[in-house]
Amino acid sequence: MTSLSAIPKVDRMLAWPTVAAALAAHPRSLVLAVIRSVLNESRTLLLRGEPLSLQEPDLSQRFLAILAVRAAPSLRRVVNGTGIIIHTNLGRAPLSRAVASHLDGAAYGYSTLEYDLATGERGNRLDHVAPLLRELTGAEGALVVNNNAAALLLCLTALCSGREGLVSRGELVEIGGEFRIPDIIRQGGAVLREVGSTNRTHLRDYQEAIGPESGLLLKVHQSNFAQVGFTAQVSAERLVPLGREHSLPLLVDAGSGSLMDLTRFGIAGEPTVGEYLRAGVDLVTFSGDKLLGGPQAGIIVGREEYLAPLRRHPLLRALRPDKLTLAALEGTLRLYRDEGEALAEIPVLRMLTVSVAELRTRGRKLLRRLRNYLPSGFSLQLTDGVSQPGGGSCPLLSIPTILLFLSCDGLSPRKMEDRLRNAPVPVIGRISGGRFLLDLRTVLEEDEPHLVAMLRTLGTLQ
Repeated sequence: MTSLSAIPKVDRMLAWPTVAAALAAHPRSLVLAVIRSVLNESRTLLLRGEPLSLQEPDLSQRFLAILAVRAAPSLRRVVNGTGIIIHTNLGRAPLSRAVASHLDGAAYGYSTLEYDLATGERGNRLDHVAPLLRELTGAEGALVVNNNAAALLLCLTALCSGREGLVSRGELVEIGGEFRIPDIIRQGGAVLREVGSTNRTHLRDYQEAIGPESGLLLKVHQSNFAQVGFTAQVSAERLVPLGREHSLPLLVDAGSGSLMDLTRFGIAGEPTVGEYLRAGVDLVTFSGDKLLGGPQAGIIVGREEYLAPLRRHPLLRALRPDKLTLAALEGTLRLYRDEGEALAEIPVLRMLTVSVAELRTRGRKLLRRLRNYLPSGFSLQLTDGVSQPGGGSCPLLSIPTILLFLSCDGLSPRKMEDRLRNAPVPVIGRISGGRFLLDLRTVLEEDEPHLVAMLRTLGTLQ
């Protein structure tokens, strides 16, 4: 058994060529922390009685492996081959390259965040996006906070605190991160009043529940699940006259929130924000980083009489977005002024609407590029499959797609997935039916060079 005394000292490792080279490229504090990590790990393994080499080449290799992990940014780019377009774990909607100039102007110098150039006086940060939201949705007014949960919280706190919020039992959903609608209602100071049953809610259920303590009617997008079978729900259109009759605002949490009707592309069942407002809904909240294709934000649009209390509420300051969010959101919204430009430039819309024929053509080009580099034993094939919108949008919708099926003699799908996930530019795919697959619908065209490079590297790692 190797003695603990054989473990090299820190100063000895510092003199090794590998470590000395690392000192020239990285902060000394980081290099020292990695050395101590290597030595502590070695000490632990020896105490367990596990076999361990303390030779310089072996410890140097371990040092470089740990240094690579610690020196790399934690938040970094990946290639999304999962087939889930709005992938929460992978950052939801990727921004359009067209917003880069907006971000650059806001990030690297001073900006007009809260400065009115016309008057030379203090301005309002939301004035950069509110006019665009009014223009694109037909709303009387608009507010932006830092996410849709915050938007819903602000509405409930400002409009319904201490009073009842009426919502169908079938809409008391839980979404990712154990976020539950009942919890946010209570956090907003409102009293939850459940209406109807889990699978069937009728207009009379709302009518019978309305009383002197009622504060608002709430309709919630069911997000990432759907009810099928013996079900019934009351549409927003049918709730509008009921709210008017009892002077109760109708608040719709639209979830993903779409500004564009995508029915002609086979994506149905998601009313646009404008459709809700034209039906008479008083306030609509939705996310900025889902179907909209922008940054994380919570957007509130609707009637000015209900937005005014939100603007005056002190919670708004705690929830307001920063300058980078506003710059990215403004840039994204400006693209929607031209539908064709939005479809071409906003990645989420592009991925949702690109044809299978175009994906197949891209796939064939990829195969030709890769087959010259991968060694014998590797196999690449194109196969049909389905993608999903993700982000709580159209949970039952499956979009036809083209998959790249990878296999290698002696390399299991799980091992292949692990190696690509830990590549310098991580490639995230999926394993289905015992096969490792990459969905070309969610691989951005600008990511194809990264994908080719990582797959070429895979051939050297057998």
